[in-house]
Amino acid sequence: MIPNPFLGVMLHAIGGFAAGSFYIPFKKVKKWAWESYWLVGGFFSWMIAPWVVAWLVCPNLMEVLRSAPKSSMLWAYLFGVLWGIGGLTFGLTMRYLGMSLGYALALGFCAAFGTIIPPVFMHKFTGMLAQTSGLVTLGGVVVCLSGIAVCGKAGVSKERELSADQKTAAITEFDFKKGIWIAIFAGVMSACMAFAIQAGEPIAKMAVLKGTADLWQNTPVFIVIFAGGFTTNFLWCAFLNIKNRSAMNYVSGPIGSQLSNYLFSSLAGITWYCQFMFYGMGTTKMGKYNFSSWTIHMAFIIVFSNMWGLLFHEWKGSSLKTHRMIFTGIMVLVASTLVVGLGNYIASKP
Repeated sequence: MIPNPFLGVMLHAIGGFAAGSFYIPFKKVKKWAWESYWLVGGFFSWMIAPWVVAWLVCPNLMEVLRSAPKSSMLWAYLFGVLWGIGGLTFGLTMRYLGMSLGYALALGFCAAFGTIIPPVFMHKFTGMLAQTSGLVTLGGVVVCLSGIAVCGKAGVSKERELSADQKTAAITEFDFKKGIWIAIFAGVMSACMAFAIQAGEPIAKMAVLKGTADLWQNTPVFIVIFAGGFTTNFLWCAFLNIKNRSAMNYVSGPIGSQLSNYLFSSLAGITWYCQFMFYGMGTTKMGKYNFSSWTIHMAFIIVFSNMWGLLFHEWKGSSLKTHRMIFTGIMVLVASTLVVGLGNYIASKP
């Protein structure tokens, strides 16, 4: 495959836009509990979309899944279950903090823990401390945590400045304390995606062996990983449907309203899946610059999600000082992804 970094960046931009925008259709869902529209969206993002895309681009899909090592399938699924907890709590972060602050904190913690946890788990963390690339990468994590602290301070400032009615005007269930603890947990569990993809490498190799283009080699892997993620989300949402007596959301109400809710929930789910589809395509086009893929992806998500947050007036009523604070925090988070990317670049040099 001929590298094309410019096309790669464009594909990452589309993926980042999808990731930063997927929650917007949920805002159009009316009179459904959170667990109801989250589960419908999850069904499309973790079950329907992965299978449809894989059927279209992966020849002999069922043979690939049958021939792949069972241990690889199992571990990819189990890490997907753990990652699904991160995805579930990420959704709760948006619920309690809104898109601007929620994305900033959740993605910040995800970037920090996603950088630190894999080398610690694989006993490579000490080696990072002995290399320039490792020290630069860890420096990026420190910058990231600084950005999180600034965004968190902006959130506290917002909570103090606004009345209860002002807080819920743009974010119906705004709760800063609950949201920040959930964001931390989401960041830790989301790091399991790195382990899931690594566990699924034999499946990707089998797909290429069976005729799948390199560009699409991870599509069968996503089927297994997202099945694990769906398991977690299904169990929790079903529990909430029973606990909150919200299961009737799926079948009760005017037909027009029901169709609208299903439409927007499914649109949110499909948009969510597109982030991984375009991210995977982008990495294959970056060539020797592939080290920067995750950095570019994270930066685009932070920028697009906060653009939407501003358009939806999530910080309306806050002081100019608070607006400056959240803007500074976001810029620090973007800068941290660049520092981590520099560390990856240094590591990629012979």
